[in-house]
Amino acid sequence: MHKFFLAVLSLALINSSCNDEGSDPDSLVIEEVKEKIIELSTIHGKMHIWLYKGTPLHRDNFIKLSDEGFFDGTEFHRLVNNFVIQGGDPNSKNDDRTDDGKGGPGYTIPAEIDFPKHRHLYGALAAARTPDGVNPERASSGSQFYICMDSANTAQLDGAYTVFGEVIDGMATAEGIAAEPHNSTTGLPVNRIPMQVSVIEMTASDLMSRFNFTIPEE
Repeated sequence: MHKFFLAVLSLALINSSCNDEGSDPDSLVIEEVKEKIIELSTIHGKMHIWLYKGTPLHRDNFIKLSDEGFFDGTEFHRLVNNFVIQGGDPNSKNDDRTDDGKGGPGYTIPAEIDFPKHRHLYGALAAARTPDGVNPERASSGSQFYICMDSANTAQLDGAYTVFGEVIDGMATAEGIAAEPHNSTTGLPVNRIPMQVSVIEMTASDLMSRFNFTIPEE
């Protein structure tokens, strides 16, 4: 009798376990991983930027500064025709526009140059830096960045500067900024172009449906 009871109990437990695992497959929800995207807003509109996971030092630093509000109120302080638009200098917040392009957060970032994988293509995001003569290690500015506006002209920078992301939506905004009147020598815009920068989270499905962007393999 005891053996029969144990056998029945064991069978019931096995059946119960099988039913629990496969009873309602539709109820099993796999939550998608959310990716961090940079949202940069200006008077010309917004840009959304993907940061490369293959450049973790630059990626993590840019996210950190964005979360802290470091970039808010900084300006695009240098525009070069058919080349780049540059920003991210905290000096651009003050009234003295002669020191724009000379500031930063007080540190540099080790170079993460990965050419030919990361190139200065149209819409590429890269880190500004001081020249090789004073910076042979090619360390990047801790905050200043530029966006490439013409791959034919910016290709000369490949292998010399760290490219760490790309604009996945909003290059019309970048074009609007690039078209602003500016000093032909210094690149300083006549009108001030402040930015607000934040970090938003989106799933791979969101990125595809909203921006037709597929996360690259790195």
